[in-house]
Amino acid sequence: MRQRVRGFGLGQACGDYAVAGVGGALAQTARRGLAVLCLALLVLLAVKKPPAALTKGAVIAGIALAVWGLTRAWGLISARFGIRRCYLFAGGLVVTGLFGRPRGVVAWSEVTSLNVMVSRSLLMAFHRFEVERRGTGRLAFLAMGMQPALVQPLLSRAAANGVGR
Repeated sequence: MRQRVRGFGLGQACGDYAVAGVGGALAQTARRGLAVLCLALLVLLAVKKPPAALTKGAVIAGIALAVWGLTRAWGLISARFGIRRCYLFAGGLVVTGLFGRPRGVVAWSEVTSLNVMVSRSLLMAFHRFEVERRGTGRLAFLAMGMQPALVQPLLSRAAANGVGR
């Protein structure tokens, strides 16, 4: 748990989870589109067998592996430095931005509703959360993937504090 997010008086820590913004959703779409393109090119190379097919196939596979490796490295780095995280506490939540600084701090007593939008498609899968606050607007963030780890703890913590969907 990052030291920057402990000083808000929200009680006991209940976990931290990866979140994203619009850029993360677009990166997910680009990464999946590139994977589909690489797979299609590898199939075409296997079927057509042009000159130097093995070299071309190795380059395409290398690109796919590099993208996969960069994705894993970003996941490790972002978790290590608290980049784009949602920290759940007994008394609220803290969402950090791209540089690990708190972007939004919300106590459960300030929340009027929690809206969830789910998108599950081949190229883009996410849960979008909008936390409506009294007087100060809303805090929106994305949890990437078909079934992100953040969904169940966030919904149960909100329900335990009387926040409806």
